[in-house]
Amino acid sequence: MTPPQLTSKLPHVGTTIFSVMSALAAQHKAVNLGQGFPDFDCDPVLIDAVADAMKSGHNQYPLMPGNALLRQRVSAKFEAIHGVRFDPNTEITITSGATQAILSAILAVVRQGDEVIVLEPCYDSYAPNVLLAGGTPVPVSLKRGTFEPDFDAITAALSPKTRAIIVNTPHNPSGRTWSDAHWNRLADAIENREIFVFSDEVYEHMVFDGKAHRSAVCDPRLRDRTFVISSFGKTFHVTGWKIGTVCAPAALTSEFRKVHQYTVFTANSAMQQGIAMYLNDASPYLNLPSFYQAKRDLFTQALSLTPLDPLACEGSYFVCASYENVAAIRDLTEREACEWMTREIGVTPIPVSAFYSSPTEQKIIRFCFAKRDATLNEAADRLRKL
Repeated sequence: MTPPQLTSKLPHVGTTIFSVMSALAAQHKAVNLGQGFPDFDCDPVLIDAVADAMKSGHNQYPLMPGNALLRQRVSAKFEAIHGVRFDPNTEITITSGATQAILSAILAVVRQGDEVIVLEPCYDSYAPNVLLAGGTPVPVSLKRGTFEPDFDAITAALSPKTRAIIVNTPHNPSGRTWSDAHWNRLADAIENREIFVFSDEVYEHMVFDGKAHRSAVCDPRLRDRTFVISSFGKTFHVTGWKIGTVCAPAALTSEFRKVHQYTVFTANSAMQQGIAMYLNDASPYLNLPSFYQAKRDLFTQALSLTPLDPLACEGSYFVCASYENVAAIRDLTEREACEWMTREIGVTPIPVSAFYSSPTEQKIIRFCFAKRDATLNEAADRLRKL
């Protein structure tokens, strides 16, 4: 019997650059600063809180929207930081990580034939998620060299089919952040249009140099049309736990939960309860900016002693650098430069070109500094060979 033919829904998706570069790093025993997760442990107090939750019986399905106490504490945290209140019962959902949250939000809103503006470079799940929903991703590049949003280009990309725009701040891969002025410009552009905003704010507690993270919903005009997505995995150094949040107006949350309940239904019960108890103390996330700023400064100081030219990093745990002044690799593509550095220097970055939907070369590579100081110092020693 001839098996049925399967036509891929994502025919252009293959092995990610992260898998390729990590395998090359392992082969050459390089310091892997390509993949975006910490190489250090989380707070033992958080581990104990989850263990206590398991011992006290939080081992069965929690509520579909998520642990009630956790939603209450997310609401209180958001209001304390941004002055905006989301109702924990009708406007906050706990998810199986931010990636699931983004997919479910897109599936809830985007219909066949809709267009979604995707600001590039960007996290690699955005465009495939839009395609899975039957929509069309419309890439709009951030400004070359600065990664500032180009509002003229965004406005030009708007059409009667535009259903939503995806914004990420603090931004992966560039480390840039959006200000109130940026959100104001976006609100101006879409105010009289039926356009939703997916605001990926997973690095919300990693903003440096005394600045504050500005959420999309700090602009009142965006409040009723925005899904705010965040991640406890990023905030508390537990990316493998896959616990995220979505804050959105009640009408949007209602549609979001219809998708959520039929994709994952809910997220890990004991981890939700443990995180809820851990949130009783605000200091772990309030101290996070200074923690990561010290690592940023350590690593960018190391880069300044090489021909690499670090770019501005206002937030996240990534820093980009230009290799235009590195004689050995200045004529290579970004991927070739990363492969050369892995083989010859023993440090693995990621090409920023991998975050675009079509070939875009700027001689810029990305490093992750969410690593132990010993790891960063080892990378610095090797980079001096440049």
